[in-house]
Amino acid sequence: MTYCLGIKLKEGIVGIADTRITSGNETTTAKKVFTINKRKHSFFIMTSGLRSVRDKAITYFKEIIEEDDESFDKLYKAVNAFADQVKRAANEDKSSLKEAGLNFNLYAIVGGQLENDTEHKIYLLYPEGNWIEVGEASPFVIIGNKGYGKPILDRSVKFNSSMRFALNAGFLSFDATRLSANDVEYPIDVISYKRDSFYIHEKRFQKEDLQNLSEHWNAILNEEIFNMPETWMDKLLNEEEHSILDES
Repeated sequence: MTYCLGIKLKEGIVGIADTRITSGNETTTAKKVFTINKRKHSFFIMTSGLRSVRDKAITYFKEIIEEDDESFDKLYKAVNAFADQVKRAANEDKSSLKEAGLNFNLYAIVGGQLENDTEHKIYLLYPEGNWIEVGEASPFVIIGNKGYGKPILDRSVKFNSSMRFALNAGFLSFDATRLSANDVEYPIDVISYKRDSFYIHEKRFQKEDLQNLSEHWNAILNEEIFNMPETWMDKLLNEEEHSILDES
């Protein structure tokens, strides 16, 4: 599986992508982020799905970038161009994948800002080639294994959150997923983009780089559970105690 996260904030974009690739009983590491940084022209693509499909679509898209990059002055145009390559890969491979018992299931998060965009943007691209734009009301999107980490983001991240706050929340979301699922793992690639900067920063973190942060969160969580009010359960537990006494 995969864990890829993109968060749109008032001041910019942050994102996290794990690197675990699973094939049968084997696991390995591979990059899931493709980044373009040019003058007034910066965006990234994170992917979740079959690796072979991802590699083919990205390879085709790289050729488009090399030949016709200047035609993309707004991010949605680049998203449409990548979607065309995803559909091209689907036309070539979907039937053979189906015969092998596999589904064509490439999802992508595309984020950044191009010269004629009034602001930075994030899009969620579906395997069929259609997309939706991530907005202020729900400022983040996860592809891959999202059930374990989404509640942390739902409770904490808002459009007006700082990039530092969002990165901490995003890390905790990844960490919760990593602890509960065996198909998401370090190292992680973390990106940041400040509005109107036209440059995406990217850095890879290993487990040992962030282990203290995970342990710090675990300690705080356990302490807060111990400090939670317990009066709400009195009626239940008192009735249980009375029931035991009555039976004796």
